[in-house]
Amino acid sequence: MMAITIKDVEYIAHLSRLEITEEEKVQFAKELSDILEHVNRLSKINTDNVEPTYFAVDTKNVYREDVIKPSINREDVFAAAPSIENGGFKVPKII
Repeated sequence: MMAITIKDVEYIAHLSRLEITEEEKVQFAKELSDILEHVNRLSKINTDNVEPTYFAVDTKNVYREDVIKPSINREDVFAAAPSIENGGFKVPKII
C-alpha cells in the first residue's frame, strides 16, 4: 500500500484552503497513512459467507398512523390576522 506523503498532505491542505504547520503535515501524513492501512486490512477480509447487513437491529416503524382530525376553521384563523392577501397571511417585508 502507498503511504500518504507530505506532498499529498500539502495538496489536500491546498484544496481545502488550510494553512498547516510542518509538524501538522508530518502528523497528518502519518495519521492518514494509518487510516488507509486500516482500510486496506479491512478490504482483505473474506466476506463471501456473510449476509449483507442493511440495519444493525431489526427496526419497525414506531410512528402513529396518519389520522385526519378536524382542524381549526380557516375563517376563524384569518379573523385574528391583521392582514390577509391571496388566501394567506400578509406579513411585513423584512429585507
